[in-house]
Amino acid sequence: MKVTLVQMNSVGDKALNLANARALIERAVVQERPDWICLPEVFDFIGGSRAEKMAAAEELPGGPAYEMCQTLAREHKVFIHAGSILEKAPGEERLHNTSVAFNREGEEVARYRKIHMFDITAPDGAKYHESAAFKPGDSVVTYDCEGVTVGCAICYDLRFSYLFQALADKGADIVALPAAFTLVTGKDHWEVLCRARAIEMQAYLCAPAQTGAHKAGHETRFTYGNSLIADPWGQVVAKASEGPGLVSSYVDVDRIRKIRAMIPVAQHKVKLAV
Repeated sequence: MKVTLVQMNSVGDKALNLANARALIERAVVQERPDWICLPEVFDFIGGSRAEKMAAAEELPGGPAYEMCQTLAREHKVFIHAGSILEKAPGEERLHNTSVAFNREGEEVARYRKIHMFDITAPDGAKYHESAAFKPGDSVVTYDCEGVTVGCAICYDLRFSYLFQALADKGADIVALPAAFTLVTGKDHWEVLCRARAIEMQAYLCAPAQTGAHKAGHETRFTYGNSLIADPWGQVVAKASEGPGLVSSYVDVDRIRKIRAMIPVAQHKVKLAV
């Protein structure tokens, strides 16, 4: 199974972001011929005011980002894991940060809403308060990709190992982790956490990321990029260079089985009293 990650520099212009995403997906189909494509977190819209975010959000199913990914999956006969999309939450003044996956026929096969909200003050003093704009999800989500089980997570979820253990318990062979990891935290934590989760789960970790500068009101914020694929031994088997682009590798199901047989972590789990 060949997988391709799309690295982007999304901005506060939805039409431009969708055009760029379409171009990168179509380039991936021609150049890489993958079975599965994954976009980064909030590929459809980054930055802008609260009102602009609300205006860019979609009611799912439907909306320009959803329909573009659905159509491309059907036209090119490829699985598309649509990174994450700004989703309207009925009756709420907040949004969901939502991954949607489509099969080769363009049918929706999974929908995951980001669980962990990025409410921190970064080492450079920048303040992030994601929960002010986004309502967290509460479901552990996996889906079948022609015999390979894909688990869903988004960006800040990476720091919470119990979510990944829950995905492992549901049989995940791959975890899709679309992200917009900050530059200041990414340079120290991104790769080591991605590799750690792959090792813990004995699964592939596929992490397409946002990269570069993004305007957020009067601020300019920077994401780390470095989209990567880590294998079940924790080795980085593919990694993106700077700027928007593609990174690809193969998921070797036999390698997953061999590593799990060699170190049978799942059989050695102990339920601890707390």
